[in-house]
Amino acid sequence: MTIKTHLICTPLLALSTVFSINAYADNHWPDLPIGVKNGISAQLGDKVFVGLGSAGKQFYMLDLKNLSAGWQQKASFTGPGRSGATASVVGQEIYVFGGSGKVKDSDVSPILFDTVYRYDAQNDSWGQVNTSAPVGLLGASSYSPDNKKIIFFGGYNKEYFDSYLHDVTTTDKKASPEAWQKIVDDYMGMKPADYRWNRNVLSYQPETQTWSTVGTSPYFANCGSAIVTDGLTATLISGEIKPGLRTAEVKQYQYGNEQPWNSMHSLPSPKSSEVQEGVAGAFAGKSNGVTIVAGGANFHGAKAAFESGNMFAHEGLAKAFNPEIYVEKDGLWSSVNNLPEGLAYGASFTTKQGVLIVGGEKNDRSQSKKVYMLAWNGSTVGVTD
Repeated sequence: MTIKTHLICTPLLALSTVFSINAYADNHWPDLPIGVKNGISAQLGDKVFVGLGSAGKQFYMLDLKNLSAGWQQKASFTGPGRSGATASVVGQEIYVFGGSGKVKDSDVSPILFDTVYRYDAQNDSWGQVNTSAPVGLLGASSYSPDNKKIIFFGGYNKEYFDSYLHDVTTTDKKASPEAWQKIVDDYMGMKPADYRWNRNVLSYQPETQTWSTVGTSPYFANCGSAIVTDGLTATLISGEIKPGLRTAEVKQYQYGNEQPWNSMHSLPSPKSSEVQEGVAGAFAGKSNGVTIVAGGANFHGAKAAFESGNMFAHEGLAKAFNPEIYVEKDGLWSSVNNLPEGLAYGASFTTKQGVLIVGGEKNDRSQSKKVYMLAWNGSTVGVTD
């Protein structure tokens, strides 16, 4: 996701709720009014929604049939601001789960939220749902296979991560550097299974507000995976298996099948390296019959460190925001051209024109306003803004 526990709240822009009209004259795809990273995204027909994360409680909509109107600010989120949440659509409503943040600004440390919120697109209104997620869903991936239920994969362990966030936040790094470092080393140095991330495939049915477990993943639990959906099928691409360590695995889940999981070919190595570290927070979608995966963040060298026995695999390594684009056609992956810059933790949507990618985090750790369309032309991925 990889997980960000801080929030960057941007003041509401005054008066007008419609933005980027002037930008439309220069860019085919209007840029966001503010940068958004680690937020939520959802798609209702020809309308795409982005918000929360670094945008605080702000929420925006772009009508793909009316690009000249630009991004329109919608009703502000009514719960505490959060990063790393997951969102899915049922009917004309967007459901938001999990994420991390402070319940009150005065709280000493953030927590993983188990609350659920619903956005009514027809009435442009938010409300809290009278239910709680049974597990931590920070960094989880979700989709609705039947427009009735929402299926979840992955998610941080709430008890463990809440404890870590409290301890590392309330320990003075300057006054007690050894104690602070031990907290970090102990948490980051655990084996993947010891984090107790969610391996169960969960189902939530909004109509009855009921939760159930519909299976268990045979893989390490993932967080920050890219997800591409096609009817009942969800393809989960890469992601992390512990803080700082990614996997190149790609797998498919077929909702309703007795044996729902299939292993696919892993992401290939980028052209710049012989090693595929895996990526978290990548952009992904479908264009002209192929799956496109772009960007994502990782730590170059973490895989080798882990394989040599160092559980704190990303210790001392700089976080990399990658520009590489990969395509999967007929089950085989290839590395193609690059994005204009390295990006991760933004939003991506499959549209008639291609894969629309929105916002994200840049190499300097700032949030991006950029919007790009990625379209496969048979030999490369065209990138337009």
